[in-house]
Amino acid sequence: MSSDLAQLPTTSPPATRSTAALFSLALGAFAVGTTEVVIAGILPEVALDTGVPLPTAGLLVSGYALGMVVGAPLLTVLSARFARKRMLLGLVGLFTAAGLISALAPGFATLMTGRVLSALAGGAYVGIASVVAAGLVPPERKARAIAIVFMGLSLANVLGVPGGTALGQAFGWRATFWAVTAIGAVLFVALSAFVPYEEPRPGAGFRRELAAFRRGRVWLALAATAFGWAPFLTVLTFIAPLLTDVTGFDPGSVPLVLALVGVGMVIGTPLAGRLADRALAPTLHGALAGVSVISLLLLAVVHSKPAAIVGFLLFGLVGAAVIPPLQTRVLAFADGADDLASAANISAFNIGNAGGPLLAGAALSAGAGYTAPLAIAAVLGAAGLLLAWLAGRVGTPA
Repeated sequence: MSSDLAQLPTTSPPATRSTAALFSLALGAFAVGTTEVVIAGILPEVALDTGVPLPTAGLLVSGYALGMVVGAPLLTVLSARFARKRMLLGLVGLFTAAGLISALAPGFATLMTGRVLSALAGGAYVGIASVVAAGLVPPERKARAIAIVFMGLSLANVLGVPGGTALGQAFGWRATFWAVTAIGAVLFVALSAFVPYEEPRPGAGFRRELAAFRRGRVWLALAATAFGWAPFLTVLTFIAPLLTDVTGFDPGSVPLVLALVGVGMVIGTPLAGRLADRALAPTLHGALAGVSVISLLLLAVVHSKPAAIVGFLLFGLVGAAVIPPLQTRVLAFADGADDLASAANISAFNIGNAGGPLLAGAALSAGAGYTAPLAIAAVLGAAGLLLAWLAGRVGTPA
C-alpha cells in the first residue's frame, strides 16, 4: 500500500451503513454532474423561452464552469470549521434552492443566478464528498470509495443527461430543473440518515487548509489533473463532426457512440479505484498513458467505423480511469488540508474541461481537420503523465 494513502485519517462505521453512505454521496455527484451538462441538451428551448440569443444562452455553461473553478474552493475554506456532515447538508440545501430558483426563473438573469449557485454548491460538494468517502472505509479501500462517488458523475453522463434532456424536451426545460430539485431533496434526506457525524477537525480553518499549497507536489498534482483530464472533453466536444465528416457515421449514430463512451466510463471508474488501492502511482501513470495511447490509436483508425466504435469505448474507459487515482493522489498529498485540496482538484478538473476544448477549437479555427482534437488530446495526456510523475518525485514519492 502506498505510504501516501496511510496519511489519510479513517473511520470505520458498520459495513451496511458505510455502503449506504457511499451511495448517498454518489447520488449527490450524480445530481451535480447532471446539472452541469444537461443544460446543453435544452439550450435552444431555454434561449427561446427567456428571449436571448443562443450564444448568450451558452453563457449558462461557462457561468457554471466559472462557479466551479473559482467558487468551490472559496466556499470550502469559508466552511472549514464546520463538521463535514453539516457542510454537506448545507451545500445540498444550497444546491436544492438553486435548482428551485432555476425552475422558477422569470428570466435569463435569474436562471444564471441559479446556475452559479448550483456550481458553487456542486463543486464544493464533490470535493468534500470524496474526503468523507475516503474516511468511511479502511485505508486499503480509499480509492474504491472515491471511485464510488465519482461513479455518480459517470452515471450522470449515461443516464442523467439523456434523461434530463428528454424530460426537458417533452415537458419544457423547467421540468428538468424541477427534477434536479427533487433529487436534491431526496439527497438531503439520504445524507441525513446515512452519513455519520464527525466532529470538526482540531485546528481546522483557513490557515491550516491553505498550508497544503506551500508544497510543490500539491501544485504538480493539481496540474496533472488539469492536463490529464483535459483530453476527455477535448475530444468529446468535437466528436459529432469527427464521427460524421471523418468516420462517415450518420448524425443519428452520434448519440449511440456517446453512449458507448459512457459505458466505458462506468467500467473504467470502479476498475481504476480497485487498482489504485493496490498500487496508486502505477494505476495513475497507466491511466494517463492510456489516454494518450488510445487518442493516437483513434487518430490512426478513426476512418474505420468498427475500429472507431471500439476505440471510443476504450477512450471512455481510460478517460474515466484517471479520475479516482488523481483525486486520491491529491488527498494523499494534502496532509491535513483535505477539504480545500479536494475542492481545488475539482476546480482543476473543470480547468481541463475548459482548456482542452479551447485549444481544439483554436486549432479547428486555424484550419486543422476534425482529427486535430485527437492529436491534442494525446499531447495533453502525455503532459499530464509527466506532471504526475514529477509530483511523485517531489517530497516523498508515491
